[in-house]
Amino acid sequence: MGLAIHLLGAPRIERDGEVVPAPRGHKVWGLLAYLIRGDIRVSRQQLARLLFEDADDPLAALRWNLSELRRLLGTTGLRGDMPELSLAPATYIDIDVVAEGTWAQALCVPGLERELLEGKRFSGSPTFEVWLAAERRHFQATAEAVLREAALARLAAGAVTEAADLSGRLVRQNPLDENFQALLVRCLAAAGDGVGAARQAAACRDLFERELGVQPGATLEAAIRTATAAPTARPATGRAAAVAQIAAGEAAICGGALDAGLQCLRRGIVDADAIGDAALRTRARVALGGALVHAARGRDEEGATALHEALAIGQDASPSDAAAACRELGYIEFLRGRYQRALVFLRQAVPLACDDRAEQARIAVVRGSALSDTAHYAAAIATLRDAERLADNVGDLKQLAFALSMSGRALLLCGDVQAAGDALDRAVKLAQQVWTALVPWPQSLRAEVDLACGDVDRAAERFEHAFALGCQLGDPCWEGIAGRGIGRVTIARGEPRRAVEILIDAIARSSRLPDAYLWGKGYALDVLCGLAVAHAMPQASAWIDEMLNLAVRSGMRELSVRSLLHRAALGDEASGAAARLIACEIDNPALPTLADTARPARSLFR
Repeated sequence: MGLAIHLLGAPRIERDGEVVPAPRGHKVWGLLAYLIRGDIRVSRQQLARLLFEDADDPLAALRWNLSELRRLLGTTGLRGDMPELSLAPATYIDIDVVAEGTWAQALCVPGLERELLEGKRFSGSPTFEVWLAAERRHFQATAEAVLREAALARLAAGAVTEAADLSGRLVRQNPLDENFQALLVRCLAAAGDGVGAARQAAACRDLFERELGVQPGATLEAAIRTATAAPTARPATGRAAAVAQIAAGEAAICGGALDAGLQCLRRGIVDADAIGDAALRTRARVALGGALVHAARGRDEEGATALHEALAIGQDASPSDAAAACRELGYIEFLRGRYQRALVFLRQAVPLACDDRAEQARIAVVRGSALSDTAHYAAAIATLRDAERLADNVGDLKQLAFALSMSGRALLLCGDVQAAGDALDRAVKLAQQVWTALVPWPQSLRAEVDLACGDVDRAAERFEHAFALGCQLGDPCWEGIAGRGIGRVTIARGEPRRAVEILIDAIARSSRLPDAYLWGKGYALDVLCGLAVAHAMPQASAWIDEMLNLAVRSGMRELSVRSLLHRAALGDEASGAAARLIACEIDNPALPTLADTARPARSLFR
């Protein structure tokens, strides 16, 4: 009961369960969607330019639409020079539920898989059309994230038929996502439909070959094997045996014996289940899930299932382990650019962590990183500094190094080169002492500081070392970020054609696994797009479209602005206006301003 706003599918408003008569004119719906989604208040003049630029009297058209919107909402607000949408706290807004609710809540949204403002077109308002197209792609991606999360949760709960149905819906929405295909295969295998799983895997291979010219990676094969991966021997008896299995598994993985370690952890789950100790059952699943996420390449989806099981079991029995499960699930979402879903998990993790300061530090690092990726820089830097303090207090040098590297990146993106260099120098030094596998990340970012200061040779040295170490580790994220930097060095040395080859290779490396860090790919695409525009390369438009699609689907706001600026540099004025619109909401003094849209795209490099 009360007010309910439905914007997914054919838009409508309900009051006390009754549908309110639709407004005259579809721009009322556009106005409502923009006011709900906007992070800052805008003036009447801005709203008039955005939605009513084709009217004879834009401000008069805005006044009429605001009056219609007041009638629709039953409010007396939306007045003055800065109209503000004030809704009662209990107001139901379907897009907010999809973005910020639990998967169970979001799954109940009637228009979950429908388009935002379905059927509405705004051809007379080209800037708004660009904004709306981005929002539509974003909510399509968010709906996919909800379906995936629901399928994993149902699979973890043993509701395999329901999980298969959900993953089937997911594949129908986006059949070219390897993770979604692998999830469906795993659900079918877990349901005992081995023939169906094999057929789905074969259909996926055919589709990828036909549409993309490639074969799916190891994730699909791992999905087929998952159902037979658990040990079948009778479990050992007693808690001590189960604890020993978990400890042995963790030690083996730390020592580089991944397969042996995973087998021990799976056996630990069987042993813990046999004795019925809920806390131990949670701990075993967190250990396996964490290992699959951090140590096993391309196995995040399998790890997510174990983590969902841990969360379901451990919220009462072992809150600290349940917090770790939430945080790891949030980390998976962070890597793949599903930031709103990541923040849902991280909010759930905070109260479960209670006074566990080490876990609080880990949660803060992931949250601050997600805020930075989505260009909420002030909040990101504050959160990451909290993470640094917490990690330092408990002596967790690995988390301190990670937090410092993420703080340094946020400062670098905001143009505070000196502070960024200080943070990244500390991060590199700590990583060299306690976490060699992290070194390429802060080292590549530190090289960006060298470039900002004009020291190309020193930057090249750091990038090349980071790239070599990333290749030795086999980490696509680190290879991609260092490769991007080598491309920038090559540009600085006046070799644009060679730089294109390097950047294309870096992008391919950064995304060769379906669970690699998506922001790194967007960051590399930004340089490639700017270079292509500056040199009038024929591929420029296609690369910009790829970057824009990645950025808007995930909510990487600054990369969205930058991709729109690249498009504006090709002559698309509406994209330039949309870029300025989004940029107004971003707290980054280094973001290109209105004047930058008229300059060659090479000026956007940093």
